[in-house]
Amino acid sequence: MFSDYEYTEYGTPLDQGPNRGMLWRVLGWVAVGLAVVLVGTSLVAYGTYRKLQGNITHEDVTAELGTHRPPKLNQALNVLLIGSDQRNGANAKYGKAEGERSDTIILLHFSPGGKKAIGISFPRDSMVQLPECTTPGGKSIPGGLNMINSSFNNGGAGCTMHTIETLTGIRVDHFVKVDFSGFKRVVDALGGVEICLPQRVDDKDSKLHLSAGRHIVKGDTALAYVRNRHGLGDGSDTDRIKRQQKFLGAVVKKATSNGTLTNPSKLYSFFDAATKSVTTDKDFTIDEMKKVAGSLQGMSAGKVQFITVPWGAYAPDPNRIAWRQPDANNLFAAVRSDNRIQAPAPATQASVPPAQIKVRVLNGTSTPGLAQRVGDQLTARGYSVLGIGTSSTKLSQTQLRYGSGADQQAAALGQVAPGGKPVATQSVTAGVVDLVLGADWEGLKGTQPKAIPKTADAVNAADDPCKG
Repeated sequence: MFSDYEYTEYGTPLDQGPNRGMLWRVLGWVAVGLAVVLVGTSLVAYGTYRKLQGNITHEDVTAELGTHRPPKLNQALNVLLIGSDQRNGANAKYGKAEGERSDTIILLHFSPGGKKAIGISFPRDSMVQLPECTTPGGKSIPGGLNMINSSFNNGGAGCTMHTIETLTGIRVDHFVKVDFSGFKRVVDALGGVEICLPQRVDDKDSKLHLSAGRHIVKGDTALAYVRNRHGLGDGSDTDRIKRQQKFLGAVVKKATSNGTLTNPSKLYSFFDAATKSVTTDKDFTIDEMKKVAGSLQGMSAGKVQFITVPWGAYAPDPNRIAWRQPDANNLFAAVRSDNRIQAPAPATQASVPPAQIKVRVLNGTSTPGLAQRVGDQLTARGYSVLGIGTSSTKLSQTQLRYGSGADQQAAALGQVAPGGKPVATQSVTAGVVDLVLGADWEGLKGTQPKAIPKTADAVNAADDPCKG
């Protein structure tokens, strides 16, 4: 278990100086993308999803992602949510068009089996090493040290996906992009979202005028709430981000409530608004959303929380931030290895003690480093791991092969390393068991995945908006 992360304000507020003015966008309308994924569960029952296929705008990002992508290590689902500040068309009233930027980048991670979800926010001013990207028009953009949101300027959603994969080692399955108008449409389709104000607010800049206490906000009022800079809290960026995470959680709570999911008319109105508000990769079709929804049955607001990548001051410029290490990499590793929990081995079966089982682990898959990880797990359990290697052939199914005199050892190992019936093989050294990992490998039985680290400021979507 990793220690709790601490978040502190530092230096000059991040919304001061050139191009700092739009940090209110962080987390707000990206709720649309999250709601699209979660509320899709009910479409399995109502069967209206095909009517909505034409609403979604799709984008082919294959070229931008390149060929050297992180391997898919488990059955988790990772969706990159991108908030766009596009200012043309219906968004023109929010300011002068200056291209399209992304100041909101959230990786939404669904654990295998749809048991829980976590939204990881990547602050836009994070100074990172960007990879080389290709624009949708085919132009090559060199990488280098820059703010993370520059990836979207450089090559759009595909470049941002490529950047997140490169920095975290996590395979991103899909992206969902949302703009200002899309945010308002979805909040309105939900009938508004509950917020809680500790004191009266009269802010002329955001045009937010509300009394203290609970409110149901929608439309421009909801947008004014998430864009507010100095009218609420202590004026710090961290205080604003936490408030906006609560709003995002409230959207999830409302979107997954029975009042939305059990009313076919309300559900269709919501999803019609949501699908008109997003752009996704070409593979994230309504049919694919339906498949995803089937695996997320039972997901509720209480199983969704939001955190921020551990960060601190960027030494050369306090107006920028740096990811705090090793905490950030520990978080990414936990997400990468979030495997399904296997059932423990039956206690009634007699087995040879692990220390008496000599085993070699061979990788029969295309996943780099898999044999080493399994070997380390076996060593931690007390098994005598003699070596790690690569199988000469790729296997669809895991196999247990044993040499002369190791039949009982192979049977015992099979209780925790499922791989079919153990087979005696002359090519295996006497007294040794070869565990050859195939494409069906899901982990040792009884293995608990690394816990997604808890954070000091995590926001649970089921929380009361007045909490804290």
